[in-house]
Amino acid sequence: MPLMDHLRELRNRLAKVLVILLLGAVLGFVFYDRIWAFLTEPYCSLPASQVVDGGGCSLIVTGPFDGFFVAFKVWLFFGALATTPLWLYQLWAFVAPALHKNEKKYAYIFAPLAAMLFILGAALAYTITSLALQMLFGFLPQDADPYLTIGEYLNYMLIMMGMFGLGFIMPLLVALLNILGLLEHATLAKWRRVIIFCAFLVAAIVTPAEPISMLALAIPLVVLFEIAELFCFLNDRRRRKSDPTSELGDDEISELDDRPSDLGELEDTGSGESGGKGA
Repeated sequence: MPLMDHLRELRNRLAKVLVILLLGAVLGFVFYDRIWAFLTEPYCSLPASQVVDGGGCSLIVTGPFDGFFVAFKVWLFFGALATTPLWLYQLWAFVAPALHKNEKKYAYIFAPLAAMLFILGAALAYTITSLALQMLFGFLPQDADPYLTIGEYLNYMLIMMGMFGLGFIMPLLVALLNILGLLEHATLAKWRRVIIFCAFLVAAIVTPAEPISMLALAIPLVVLFEIAELFCFLNDRRRRKSDPTSELGDDEISELDDRPSDLGELEDTGSGESGGKGA
């Protein structure tokens, strides 16, 4: 399509994504109390959260608009999480017209699989939150109480769940690039050690300064990348079997058969061509 048609298509897809996120945010508004109770459960299960007289889980509000901003973030996050397959499909549908027919079928696999991986990553972050907070609170002196603000805790939860979810999707993107012919297994094998090192480095940067969260993100990332690399290896081997010239570069030529042909075969070929011309 012309450039303007591509831009119109991108605009339409983004508009649909915004509508989907808005509808998901409406669901977050309806079930806000249940969602907030679910998000605060890892913190409220710790004895360190019972620091205010009278018992109960305590989170501090420091500004008049904290309640609204916290609720707004929860609405948007829940909307994005609940509608993940729908807006991922819209992004994929923008790319799909440029693919071959045999490649478009992966659209029906990519969107639900990406959504499942994102939700698994977010669930893992949610599961280890109590252990991570307990370890972080263990560094406090005995006479110090952890007064967390409501905004700080929510930002911590959203960053952890979002980073874990996106991290779990990255190996799927590697497999997708291989399907599109943009990334070969040989390249992944060459950079395997660098990829593993970067997985641990990124996990150390995006998680707090404690080993539980870092290892909980880095180890699944390495396992998923190894699975993606195995998929790329099998896919490249299948591609070579179906097309022997697929490994040739743009400046390379295929091998010619330099075996001498039998004289009888040449005569038969010549007679066939003359007979065809006569006919």
